[in-house]
Amino acid sequence: MIFSSALIENAVNEFARLPGIGKKTALRLVLHLLKQDPAQVKLFGDVVTRMREQIKFCKVCHNVSDQEVCSICSSPSRNKALVCVVENIRDVMAIENTQQFNGVYHVLGGIISPIDGVGPDQLNIYSLVERVQQQGVEEIIMALSPTIEGDTTIYYLSKKLKEFPVKITTIARGIAFGGELEYADEMTLARSISNRLPLESYVQK
Repeated sequence: MIFSSALIENAVNEFARLPGIGKKTALRLVLHLLKQDPAQVKLFGDVVTRMREQIKFCKVCHNVSDQEVCSICSSPSRNKALVCVVENIRDVMAIENTQQFNGVYHVLGGIISPIDGVGPDQLNIYSLVERVQQQGVEEIIMALSPTIEGDTTIYYLSKKLKEFPVKITTIARGIAFGGELEYADEMTLARSISNRLPLESYVQK
């Protein structure tokens, strides 16, 4: 792709770094911004910059937040004894969109995947064990994508939590094995949460 302007070329290259954005789509976005009022483009840039500089991660569940504790963890209407363990922030959004879950979350920040160099120490596992130990958690729902890596993570977490008097369940198999949680439709996801299973029937020990 040949550019007559180094400024446009640099902008296209930066947009193309975003997931799912190729060079042609990046060029369309850049040309669209060129048509906008400069004040509007500046506002766009300022919003992105402020988001990156000012965003916080909840010190309780690791979800994104504007405050030290996110709105879900601080809500008096949420059941703090019911914790849904998810891989990432997108999964929190997917489950929240079902409007069927009134507990709180714990975002691991990934799943155990040795082939990708991701081990337990790189995930938010210690803080989960600490929550179970100190905050009166009664049930943990393992809402991880039904993949080999997801199952490995569930098995590891179950071993770490076995000494505590907490019920461990997992979402029902309404989610196809090998699928990603964030791409499940809301009805399937809602039923998987509602029809969760005891961990013993899911993980073979």
